[in-house]
Amino acid sequence: MQIYSSDSESEDSQYWVDWFLGLKGNDFFCEVDEEYIQDRFNLTGLSNEVPHYVHALDLILDVLDPDLPEELQDEVETSARHLYGLIHARYILTAQGLYKMLEKFKKCDFGRCPRFLCNGQAVLPVGLSDVPHSKSVKLYCPRCEDVYAPKSQRHAAIDGAYFGTTFPHMLIQVYPEIATTKPQERYIPRIFGFKVHAYTGVYKKQDSYRNKQKKRLQLAYESQKTTAKQA
Repeated sequence: MQIYSSDSESEDSQYWVDWFLGLKGNDFFCEVDEEYIQDRFNLTGLSNEVPHYVHALDLILDVLDPDLPEELQDEVETSARHLYGLIHARYILTAQGLYKMLEKFKKCDFGRCPRFLCNGQAVLPVGLSDVPHSKSVKLYCPRCEDVYAPKSQRHAAIDGAYFGTTFPHMLIQVYPEIATTKPQERYIPRIFGFKVHAYTGVYKKQDSYRNKQKKRLQLAYESQKTTAKQA
């Protein structure tokens, strides 16, 4: 019995996870290691959130009973997709998961920032909520630190909870080398060549705050150097 469909000619030889990741729009997901899924400690609490949890887990691991009643097949497949998404949200916060997502980020698999002044900066998927079925996935730009809706409707339909609110920021903390310098350029609204006064005031405050922050960080750095020498 095959309770999931695929356009692949080799459908019968596919594992469920391979089939799921191959669906159009699911390229934001990385492959969760089977060992991680088999460790029930990693799945603590998910049985209360997913209908037909046991069958859904068996389907993901390709050990589902082939005699499952037909009336349950569609429900189990839907539950398996949801369960994989919830597992994925946890997995991408582990060392292995972060590394896999880092590789996808380096290849710009998640797309680029649509903001012109970010110069094609690669983006990361992020959820605006950790509660399933509340917000769809968005794209976070580490340069301008803003979020954008995905261009593709297939991506826009993905639940943001499958990536969570923590992932992109933890990735940058673990791999600080991917952190980019913040854009120094900003768009200045003008009327007949003259800066719009309201925006000028806002930008002056932003520049003043930025300079204060730089001075504060520099003083803290010099203080640490002095303390280290004295020690």
